[in-house]
Amino acid sequence: MRICSLVPGATEGTFALGLGGQVGGVSHECDWPPEAAERPAVTASLVDTAELTSAEIDSAVVAATQDGKPLYAVDEETWAQIDPDVVIAQELCEVCAVTTDNLEEIVSAQAVEVEVVPYSPSTLDHVLASIVGLGVRFNAEGAADEITGGFRSRLDRVRAALAEVETHPRVFISEWLDPPFAAGHWVPDMVEAAGGIEVAGMSGEPSHRMRWTDVAALEPDVVILAPCGFDLDRTLSEVVTLDLSASLLGTPARQESRVFAVDANANFSRPGPRLVDGVELLAYLLHPAAYSDPGIPWSRLRL
Repeated sequence: MRICSLVPGATEGTFALGLGGQVGGVSHECDWPPEAAERPAVTASLVDTAELTSAEIDSAVVAATQDGKPLYAVDEETWAQIDPDVVIAQELCEVCAVTTDNLEEIVSAQAVEVEVVPYSPSTLDHVLASIVGLGVRFNAEGAADEITGGFRSRLDRVRAALAEVETHPRVFISEWLDPPFAAGHWVPDMVEAAGGIEVAGMSGEPSHRMRWTDVAALEPDVVILAPCGFDLDRTLSEVVTLDLSASLLGTPARQESRVFAVDANANFSRPGPRLVDGVELLAYLLHPAAYSDPGIPWSRLRL
């Protein structure tokens, strides 16, 4: 069976399930595990974000959406060379990746027979269920049970370690930088599992646009910068253009120096097996006296 995965989180899941040998194509954003980046990319972004700031990227995406222009293209020549039997796509966010609707239009136009498997988890429990679903679809149930069982065991260890903590910090996780977006979907579940309270994002709901003045008004104890699509280095390079010190003035997070940057791509943005690493990192950042540093890269911003 030839699999083409157009969802980075699902790509991570298929490789974790031991199906990497069947993955013949991926999206241009599928860079983990490293072997995935060696597969042919069948998609490309129509907005070149490499040299743009987060504000410029937001403006470009908004303009394209308002004009009804697609954000991604599918390389039909590469598609034909791979000739997949199954394509994994998502319905969650048209900004993040090719959607199942886009893909079905291409499949229909090419008059080819291919099964489209949706992968669109919206909560932390749904991420685990979706990994199980991949295991069932691709005859890897045992591996799926092992992955999700290990994931749940690690969550249980986090909750047990934090069972006696007396305070639950108010947390704002920003899914974008300029403007800030309140993180939704599975991220509030991660905050809850790590002993915090997400002050703006809602579990299972999309992220939503805010202003930094709105964030400050919520008086978060902790602010975590986890812009979708950025790794830690890219996030830190973007922060220098923002006046977060002034924007967060008066908040407990600013006063107590609890503003952090993390690797969103690896541990927060993608609904795959590495989300549990993000939960463990959050547990340490929110409760350093109760939970030890898991050794996952992060940075404290000195505002």
